Amino acid sequence: MTSAVPVGNAHPYLRAASAGIRHHTRTLAPHEEDPAPAGDRVHLDVLHAHLTALHQLLDQLAETTRPAHPAAGRQLATAHTRLWQAAAAVHDAFHLLPVADASGAECHPERLPEGPPVLTICQRHLAAGHAVRRKTTPADLNRPVPGRTTSCST
Repeated sequence: MTSAVPVGNAHPYLRAASAGIRHHTRTLAPHEEDPAPAGDRVHLDVLHAHLTALHQLLDQLAETTRPAHPAAGRQLATAHTRLWQAAAAVHDAFHLLPVADASGAECHPERLPEGPPVLTICQRHLAAGHAVRRKTTPADLNRPVPGRTTSCST
């Protein structure tokens, strides 16, 4: 999907991340000769990292947009909440998937500076959850998605 707004050289890292996700999505698409692989914990961990990074970005954008454009700031705050819900669902799915068979390959979590791999997603999720609880009420998190108020047709 391309943007209708001219971007020039603005935000190259965001554009690169989007391009990387689009490329990865295309490579996972099923082909006639081989079906698409099932999602695994590694994919969900990386996807969760993307979602939480986007969550932080939306939080900052909502805070800076709201004073000058209150309606747009509210929409970004709503997107912020929905993105948190998506990250929470990915985190839950991560824990529902089986652990990859590591026979023959010993795990040495003490050698990893960030701790055991299974804990990094939880640590990231807890940190993001702390930020969510500071700004969002439980009622906001459980509210159904309202009708969109935009002139775009999707």
